[in-house]
Amino acid sequence: MRFTVTLLFSFIFAPGFPQYKYGLQPVTFTQYNERVKSDANLKLIDLEKFIPKIVLDIRYATTNNFTGEKIYDQAKAYAITPVANALKQAQVEFRKHGYGIKIFDAYRPYAATVKFYEVYPDTNFVASPYRGSRHNRGCAIDMTLVDLQTGKELKMPTGYDAFVREARPDSPVQDEEVKRNRALLIDVMSKQGFRVNSAEWWHFDFAGYQKYPVLDIAFEELD
Repeated sequence: MRFTVTLLFSFIFAPGFPQYKYGLQPVTFTQYNERVKSDANLKLIDLEKFIPKIVLDIRYATTNNFTGEKIYDQAKAYAITPVANALKQAQVEFRKHGYGIKIFDAYRPYAATVKFYEVYPDTNFVASPYRGSRHNRGCAIDMTLVDLQTGKELKMPTGYDAFVREARPDSPVQDEEVKRNRALLIDVMSKQGFRVNSAEWWHFDFAGYQKYPVLDIAFEELD
């Protein structure tokens, strides 16, 4: 089993921290490589290289996130091949409206999901480490829209990772501009095979995510 010691995984190797203590055995880098040889759909695609004009704002590569800690060493966004293809088509549709995709997070190593749960153990807002996250499968995208002319984010009901009722995609909105922006985001993503999370307007899961494995692969290994 191959490990790369990075900031992301440092807490796993701390004294008294048992590896995979929540019962899951996620796919590691070596296992991932073997699986990709037989099924190209499992390959994790670098979205910044794959989708023209996409913008990254990877909050977990900074301290500007709900943990207050830097979780990733690199500001990268990956997704498995079918998800990357669908997101690329969504970008085409958004650009017809003068908008583009900004990604806050995409594929997330299982180790990060464990960290999130131990910082904020409320599974209404963070994934359970007993099941793993759709992000761990390369099948979830946290995102918003930006104006292609100004580069500014469109107005949405809340900021990213706002653990409040107003973040729900069905929460009432008085501001008509915000209502239109949220509706457009959800509508275009839905047409490309994504479903918005019931608690987070920014979180989209790809249809069929259940058939893909939970992964625990550092960005550095993918590079």
